[in-house]
Amino acid sequence: MSPQQLDHAWIAAHIPHQGGMCLLERVEAWDGDQIRCSALSHRRIDNPLRASGRLGALNAVEYAAQAMAVHGALLAGSSTPPTPGFLGSARSVECLVDRLDDIDGALSIHAERLSADARTLLYAFTVASAAGPLVRGRAAVVLVTASST
Repeated sequence: MSPQQLDHAWIAAHIPHQGGMCLLERVEAWDGDQIRCSALSHRRIDNPLRASGRLGALNAVEYAAQAMAVHGALLAGSSTPPTPGFLGSARSVECLVDRLDDIDGALSIHAERLSADARTLLYAFTVASAAGPLVRGRAAVVLVTASST
């Protein structure tokens, strides 16, 4: 993977998630098939995904989905807007912890594109900390194209 680092401002300018919902801090590396991002927002008290004062582990799927959106923006390049999409499904999700807000340090979000066609993308993802994997699984992204509207 290319170690091209991009910051939070770049990410916010290229994905639809804004304000507190833009969860990723930085793109650490990426290539045509995968991306690795980092995040610190899991520790924020004002994280919009918190419920009852905690950030449950399943919220890692949203972190992974945002990494996938960033990957799409990077693949589209600067001259073409990325094709919009939405999370169609998450499968084989394993939560190895109960919550994310008590994880020290940055989260590392890795997403690898397993397959792609004109309408759907399939990614495998892992959200980890320095201590190891926290949540992993697969996610399907459905692209919104002229023929799907």
